[in-house]
Amino acid sequence: MVTTRRGANLGAKESSDTAADTTRPANSSSTRNSPFLPTPLERAVLSIFPLLLVFGTIFSVVSPQTRSAHYDPISQSHSQDPTLAPSYFARKSNLFNVLFVKRGWGWTTLGFYFFLLTHPSGGASGLDITPRRLRAMLRWVAVTGWWFIFTQWCFGPPLIDRGFRWTGGKCNMVEQEVQMGNPDIGDVFTAVACKAAGGKWSGGHDISGHVFLLVLGTAFLMQEAGWSASRWSSRSSEERCIVMPDGALKSANVEAEISPGQGEGKYSLGIGGQTAAAIAGLNLWMLLMTAIYFHTWFEKVCLTLGQRQR
Repeated sequence: MVTTRRGANLGAKESSDTAADTTRPANSSSTRNSPFLPTPLERAVLSIFPLLLVFGTIFSVVSPQTRSAHYDPISQSHSQDPTLAPSYFARKSNLFNVLFVKRGWGWTTLGFYFFLLTHPSGGASGLDITPRRLRAMLRWVAVTGWWFIFTQWCFGPPLIDRGFRWTGGKCNMVEQEVQMGNPDIGDVFTAVACKAAGGKWSGGHDISGHVFLLVLGTAFLMQEAGWSASRWSSRSSEERCIVMPDGALKSANVEAEISPGQGEGKYSLGIGGQTAAAIAGLNLWMLLMTAIYFHTWFEKVCLTLGQRQR
């Protein structure tokens, strides 16, 4: 009798424990990825950026052509003379730099919206503003704002120019300008205005603008196009989680409105995804070229801090 009662009590305790487990917040599960950190796959993909910078820097040291070419620390580049430059990509006038990198955020925006409006993961019709597309557009606004305050304007000079000034940089005007009675003229210039006035932006820590732009644009396209396409086709083997209003963790499929198995067997980037992938690939190539031919190592590793077009 005692044994039977004890077994019943144990059974009741196990049932209550099971019930507690089912009502326990999802964030107590050790099998879920943190919603505040990149997933293991995302961390592996993001490692491409520092690896490219390390490889490019090592290549610039061991390559006889690059090592022997004259490097100007003021312009953060090698000689621009076609006969002296170590490579076509070491020249700022190369078509990829002029037509692509210097208009980099425009190309990133094109790839993002073309994918968002053409791939079925965004909605049945490209003209429908679905919740998925609306949230993606809001993310684009946030990332664009981040790019804008660093590169264009932040209640005056952009943050990257402010950082350059804070580290001792200034606009060194030509001697005759200084002799005209305004020796502090360099203090009022941004990098663009300094160059337009014939001066040289020098003396401070010049964060590599190309690295910032290329990394930001590539990571954004990878996140928006790559993740959406893989989840829509059920090809992703890991789960991204989000925090719900009640504090519970749920699969990001809830946010993306993607049902399990949706699009299964139909994996395709489509024309929009292929365009985004091509832009991301060209970004990575130009990031490697920047790592080899432009800026010092310390300026290049500050890839998330700011941007100034060279």
